[in-house]
Amino acid sequence: MKEQLLENINNPASLEQLYRKDKEGFRKAFEAIYPLQAQNANLQFWQIRLHYQEEKISVVNNAAFKFILLLILVAGLIANISNLPGINKELFFTRNTSFIIIPFLSMYYIWKQGLSFKIKAGILLVYLLLAAYVNYLPNHDASSSLNLIYIHLPLLLWFILGFSYLGNEFSSNEKRINYLKLNGDFLIMSGIILLSCFLFTGVTMGLFDLIGIKIEKFYFQYIAIWAIGGIPILANYLIDHNPQIINKVSPIIAKIFTPLAFVNLFIYLATLMYTGKYPHNDRNLLLIYNALLVGVLALIFFSIAETGNGKRNYLSSVLLLGLSVLTIIINGIAVWAICFRIAEWGFTPNRVAVLGGNIIIFLNLIMVSVQLLKSMQPNGDEVKVEQAIAKYLPVYAIWTAVVVFVLPILFQWK
Repeated sequence: MKEQLLENINNPASLEQLYRKDKEGFRKAFEAIYPLQAQNANLQFWQIRLHYQEEKISVVNNAAFKFILLLILVAGLIANISNLPGINKELFFTRNTSFIIIPFLSMYYIWKQGLSFKIKAGILLVYLLLAAYVNYLPNHDASSSLNLIYIHLPLLLWFILGFSYLGNEFSSNEKRINYLKLNGDFLIMSGIILLSCFLFTGVTMGLFDLIGIKIEKFYFQYIAIWAIGGIPILANYLIDHNPQIINKVSPIIAKIFTPLAFVNLFIYLATLMYTGKYPHNDRNLLLIYNALLVGVLALIFFSIAETGNGKRNYLSSVLLLGLSVLTIIINGIAVWAICFRIAEWGFTPNRVAVLGGNIIIFLNLIMVSVQLLKSMQPNGDEVKVEQAIAKYLPVYAIWTAVVVFVLPILFQWK
């Protein structure tokens, strides 16, 4: 190996081949040669490459870790309000679960970015006003307007979290894209920690059960409840502090599920047209169509995110474009179905919310599809596909606010 390395000392491609063929032998030969050839630029590069130590994954970062422990403590104390006498637990968590999580994630970014006092106070005031709003709502189980608020309020809080993350760069499309990517990593990390907690809980229950002690009620009421805020806060800290942990997983998952989703939707559309069983009488299917639109946008976004380093994959772009076209066709059927329901039975809060949300996501998907088509041109830019989603976020935020604040009043809280 030493002779081969000396022969190819000025041939970078051959050095790379030698290294890949026998990494350990290359290292030993290099260590013997380098002291005698230290002035060679190619060997200087390999000296750095072979001795480069990647940044180690760490959990504790002194001030930051202490701060998230404080956030977890406060979030846990708020969750434990549900254990106070006279508190309706089901109603408490229906209205406040998102407030046990999202404001504390927001506080982390407010603290980290050192925003001005005015911005900090403004964001915290909005959270307090929203918490007061949702907790002073009338308690009517049959109210569709209230259910819409419960569903859309976490989404509204998510937009406020995004504002906290963007900080002084609110209009930056690049940072909006990073925020969306962060959320993909956040969901995966939260899922991993949650599964670990399930395993820990199972082992704990089993150990106490062996000695005849049933701790289930106590455990879930006073211990597991801390995980409601603790898991998301810890997951967010880990991926922010160690972005190398999981930032490649979301694009890989998207790449795996994109062809599966394409085949699935193609078969579904063919079956739909063959059988003629259009879902105009089923509201749940219309909601599923909205989820489908969001899911396809996510697949496109994270698939493109993987190729953001300049590599182009024409076949992948064609597949994504085909998936978006299929979804547009299916969603066209959904819009027709919603309009049919409205024409037959009139307007309701649910129908207006579903129709408005569907049209907004539908238009965004069309914009994304146009950018996908342009990106397939010789001088196309796939980054614009991501930007088509990032730029549209304020539109989603405005519609969410309309559903939370305007629709209940228009329909008199029915």
